[in-house]
Amino acid sequence: MTLSLELWQENRDLAEACLHHPFVQGIGNGSLERNKFVYYVGQDAFFLEAFARAYTLAGVKSPDWDGFCALHRLTGGVLDELKLHGKYAAAWGVDITSVTPTMATRTYTDFVLNTAWSDVCGTTVAALSPCMRLYAWLGQSLAATNPSDHDYRDWITTYGDPEIENLAVELEELTDRYATDCRKIHETYRYAMQCELGFFEAAWQS
Repeated sequence: MTLSLELWQENRDLAEACLHHPFVQGIGNGSLERNKFVYYVGQDAFFLEAFARAYTLAGVKSPDWDGFCALHRLTGGVLDELKLHGKYAAAWGVDITSVTPTMATRTYTDFVLNTAWSDVCGTTVAALSPCMRLYAWLGQSLAATNPSDHDYRDWITTYGDPEIENLAVELEELTDRYATDCRKIHETYRYAMQCELGFFEAAWQS
């Protein structure tokens, strides 16, 4: 079993908690209140900017050129996600250029950026991997329920797309290549998953 698969299976309890969280289920069936999604779009845009910076820092610290190129491609994937958020923002009147991050957002972004600045490439990719794998899995899981056409269908289609799966796999391959199977990596991965659940909870409570 690869390290990335072991980490994912080890944290399936948190992944399931995210999938069954009322915020995510509200996206799935279209019942989520508009104001909660608007809050989420702004906060997630702020988070994705930190995510892109962390990819860049990981690339700088990559032990080899192949890793640098892969992390550069992954940064491009995050920038594409930000374009999706920009589309939502324009349609729903959200100004994502002046978002004030809340505690849940800051907790996650500070963790990601502190890891990227202070630690080696392997630890950083282990900290970033849960987000990509979780969102690919959530998108695929919600898409499998054949949701009707509603306001959040684009979100489901985007994250259920094979391209997101490919990005998640590429990041997991970097985790397998650069991260060591040690307690610190397992704790880093789980903390990132806990931040994901906290992020959805904060959006639900907004």
